[in-house]
Amino acid sequence: MIRVLVADDETIVRAGVRAILTTEPGIEVVAEAADGREAVELARRHRPDVALLDIRMPELDGLAAAGELRTTNPDTAVIVLTTFGEDRYIERALDQGVAGFLLKASDPRDLISGVHAVAAGGACLSPLVARRLMTELRRAPSPRSAASGERVAVLSGREREVLGMLGAGLSNAEIARRMHLVEGTIKAYVSAILHRLGVRNRVQAAIVAYEAGLVNDA
Repeated sequence: MIRVLVADDETIVRAGVRAILTTEPGIEVVAEAADGREAVELARRHRPDVALLDIRMPELDGLAAAGELRTTNPDTAVIVLTTFGEDRYIERALDQGVAGFLLKASDPRDLISGVHAVAAGGACLSPLVARRLMTELRRAPSPRSAASGERVAVLSGREREVLGMLGAGLSNAEIARRMHLVEGTIKAYVSAILHRLGVRNRVQAAIVAYEAGLVNDA
């Protein structure tokens, strides 16, 4: 059973997220918080596997809460719930160890699959968030772009191709279909890519892909 904490200052949002998650037999919502400080305290008490945090909350925002959870609850994976106007926070969130980004308007199936993914040690990145991030990076390239280009140079051509699709928000299954390979092979590629880039999860790998200009090839 995957134990989940939901934190959002809007009661109706918390109720909606809970309603979606409780349709999945393998997921249990163990706590709800109305602000970031309460989320941190409840996480200490309940030790959830996954924390779903809104970015904008009183007392302590979602990103600051994620940073505290990294220290107090290192085994709790964090998914940030965003809106279109908040994807500018992604790089800051990565520094706080966030494992996933989902839009509040995402398909309920994406929320459920995202919780399963991060609970299993993976990551999730909404394709819509990925596209917006790619647009922003094209408009204002990060000073790390050159360094990211050097990092991906150690990858094989096939690995760079997989990384580009990963950066575009495609799942392992979707990448496998595009490359006419089995999903297990793609999973092995992704694991090798994360190791060779020295990143913790798919979201961080996606940022490297954007900065290195690989997403254009996806």
